[in-house]
Amino acid sequence: MLIGNINNLKNKIINKSAAESANNNQNSEIISINNNEVLDIFGINNENIKFFEKTLPIKVFQKGNQLHIRGEKKNINILRNAIFRTLNDDKKNISNYDKNAIQENLKMHILNEKENIKNINITKTHKSHVIGKSKMQNSYLDILQTKQVIFAIGPAGTGKTFLAVAAAVSQLLENKFDRIILSRPAVEAGEKLGFLPGDLKEKVDPYLRPLYDSLYDLMPAELAMKKIHSTEIEIAPLAFMRGRTLNNSFVILDEAQNATHNQIKMFLTRCGKNSRMVVTGDPSQTDLNKRSDSGLLRSIEILKEIEDIAIINFGQKDIVRDEMVTKIINAYDSYDEQLNDLFDQKS
Repeated sequence: MLIGNINNLKNKIINKSAAESANNNQNSEIISINNNEVLDIFGINNENIKFFEKTLPIKVFQKGNQLHIRGEKKNINILRNAIFRTLNDDKKNISNYDKNAIQENLKMHILNEKENIKNINITKTHKSHVIGKSKMQNSYLDILQTKQVIFAIGPAGTGKTFLAVAAAVSQLLENKFDRIILSRPAVEAGEKLGFLPGDLKEKVDPYLRPLYDSLYDLMPAELAMKKIHSTEIEIAPLAFMRGRTLNNSFVILDEAQNATHNQIKMFLTRCGKNSRMVVTGDPSQTDLNKRSDSGLLRSIEILKEIEDIAIINFGQKDIVRDEMVTKIINAYDSYDEQLNDLFDQKS
């Protein structure tokens, strides 16, 4: 009995010591938020606080206009810095047109701090600053300011096109280029182009609509339309690029997986003096009759050794759309792998 009591006492001492050691690794900090900024930082029904705890190994409690944070010092610092940067951005960059941008900015800063990513404010447009949300996105934003020809490939939702358009708008406003040219192959994805109503422009506009959407996300619609009418911004099908020399231009070819080898060659050879050309696409989603007809990967293989040509390969971790997009892509990738394995076994 005496031995049992001694062992129990030892266990209590050991457990108490372990608990004290764990508590010693825990730090706490209180951050006070101005009353008019509480909702922005805490979120509706404290939804942002739930995000803090989901993203970082910390405990966060709200008391009035204060955040009580408990955890390792480095994680507390991440949250504190993200909050302060968000409040600073709110005053300088984020207009009242979209209050959700504040929450997105806060989440972005937390993720960037967590991954030790250097923030790059690439756009200084009338609506917002665009900052990379992953290491690859920030590398892409940097390359979009330095390289002459850039290939960006990867799955949907990784920001290939949007970041390129953001860089183009920013550099147009900084007078680095005289105009922006946005282009896409007008490839039928199951629908016949000829049966659409209207003239040629009205027939191809639906294929170019995603480019308009990206543009309107970065500029007020009236300003974008003004620049389109003045030809400072041109949005046109890939076929319209033939025979041109594009000087002092930031040129983007989107959905390049739907362009043939010869079309991409034609596009790239339009490059003139002081021009930047960006080619984006997802090789797994071609709408061409034969996937082998796509010239995107073949062009990258041919040109990869040329100096001043950069290749950015985005992955699933760079997807910044709704989480459902990642789940859908994972499911399709898994299905394709199973299908390939089945065909391999039959052959």
